[in-house]
Amino acid sequence: MKFVLAPDSFKGGMTAKEAAAAMHTGLKKVFPEAVYETVPMADGGEGTVQSLVDTTDGRLVTKRVTGPLNTPVQAQYGLLGDQQTAVIEMASASGIQFVNDQTHDPLVTTTYGTGELMLDAMSQGVKTIILGIGGSATNDGGAGMAQALGVKLIDEKDHELGFGGGQLGQLDRIDTSQIDPAVAVTKVMIASDVTNPLVGPNGASAVFGPQKGATPDMVEALDANLQHYADVIKRDLHLDLANRAGAGAAGGLGAGLLAFTHSQMQRGIDIVVEYSHLKQRAKGADFVFTGEGGVDFQTKFGKTPYGVAQATKSVAPNAPVIVLAGNVGKGIDSLYSKDAIDAIFPIVPGATTLDQAIADGPQNLFRLAENVGRLIRSTAFNRK
Repeated sequence: MKFVLAPDSFKGGMTAKEAAAAMHTGLKKVFPEAVYETVPMADGGEGTVQSLVDTTDGRLVTKRVTGPLNTPVQAQYGLLGDQQTAVIEMASASGIQFVNDQTHDPLVTTTYGTGELMLDAMSQGVKTIILGIGGSATNDGGAGMAQALGVKLIDEKDHELGFGGGQLGQLDRIDTSQIDPAVAVTKVMIASDVTNPLVGPNGASAVFGPQKGATPDMVEALDANLQHYADVIKRDLHLDLANRAGAGAAGGLGAGLLAFTHSQMQRGIDIVVEYSHLKQRAKGADFVFTGEGGVDFQTKFGKTPYGVAQATKSVAPNAPVIVLAGNVGKGIDSLYSKDAIDAIFPIVPGATTLDQAIADGPQNLFRLAENVGRLIRSTAFNRK
């Protein structure tokens, strides 16, 4: 019998690797002779670096870079086992965790540190960068990232722009003549499920700006600045990005990546499925176990359990997909289908506090995996 164990992390409690290990321990008590494929997963958001490093036997790289408030921060990215691919979470360098209610200001926050991480990865000789762009503190259209790569954003007085979305209204021209040569030979895969355009009522500033501290007046100014930025990009680089789906992701970092790098956007879960070789490893599976901290109706829209189910059912259509979740929310009926999820179980055995549930997560996951395994064994025995 073959089991595929492909969970996401349980936020605050277990990494994807630790969750898979708990599943493995529980199932192995019931099926000690079974074959197990352990594939730590993620959906392009938090935990993607660790999951892909774990599943490919890669390594983490720590780098001191420029944080969103133009102060030094420690950030990490992953080098995958193939030594040709890096995986970066932009939040590691430019994330909202580096600001608070007193310091958040999307007029000044910058993605420069994200660009520094990209350059460092390129210096390692990678040919592909997987870049997850959730959790940003920024609204600068990726201008800081571009500046770190060597792009010159020049104002009317022939000075380079300062940091932040508040500066983009002063942009007069773009000079890419000094961009780092490695950028031209590096493919950037943007892991994002966000489809918002750069500007307008559904754009980066209007939708995400208030979460980053933007007042209504700031939103108006930032949106006007991003429109101007898009106009200059269209004139100088011949790229029309203002209304491009996904360009508004991470405060417009999506637009900056599309403008200044060889990049393409994909759903985060699809990228992780590809680079973890999940489909190849799921061939011949009898059962697939996946899961994450919370499962509800939103799981259908790019989250790990649903993506794992679709990927594995494409190569092992008769293998039931079983989801073990820290919390089961509303609307899960929409997740069930013959081409996706077959069963969903909460791992928490009874009433408890959130802190206790997180602390007990590995033990609860182990116990539930064992019990589901016993049900599988009993059903198989009865069929005989």
